[in-house]
Amino acid sequence: MEIKTAQFIISNTDASKCPAPTMPEYAFIGRSNVGKSSLINMLCNKKGLAKTSGKPGKTQLINHFIINDSWYLVDLPGYGYAQVSKDKRNAFQQFITDYILTRKNLMCMMVLLDARLEPQKIDLEFMDWLGENQIPFVMVFTKIDKLSKRKFADNINYYKEEMGKTWDELPQSFYTSAEEKIGRDDLLSFINNANPLFKAE
Repeated sequence: MEIKTAQFIISNTDASKCPAPTMPEYAFIGRSNVGKSSLINMLCNKKGLAKTSGKPGKTQLINHFIINDSWYLVDLPGYGYAQVSKDKRNAFQQFITDYILTRKNLMCMMVLLDARLEPQKIDLEFMDWLGENQIPFVMVFTKIDKLSKRKFADNINYYKEEMGKTWDELPQSFYTSAEEKIGRDDLLSFINNANPLFKAE
């Protein structure tokens, strides 16, 4: 897939105010500072499309982007150790939950995981929750350029072991680096193949 246009549409904290669900949609989520915005910018080949920051918790809204005038990409707030108040974290959790459970055109959640780390409890619990609610998702490992091939292989195997304890079949995985532009073609091919499966209600 060639990205010809990528445009910011709207930010909000209310799923009911998101754009009309007339096109397929893919939402990116993960722990704070996992590299969501950098990956989105890399995928769209448009620096600064999604706001990046070295400070966790930069994304605090549901951010919609329209790609090629044919599908939506959504940047969701990170979860985990964001440097925001407990009340705000709870608010994040509520509107993210509402979005995930009510968004009719959501084709797939892209769950971003830092490849440098061993499986994190918060990530595993979130993916279990998606499974329990029958929300399609894939695992997108980020920052694979930041660790050795051996450490990378060890961490991926550890994930497979942990996921295998509760999953009969493991979700599809992608391996990416925003800096090295690794995994871009694979992710865009996945989206390109999924788009025709969308049926507007």
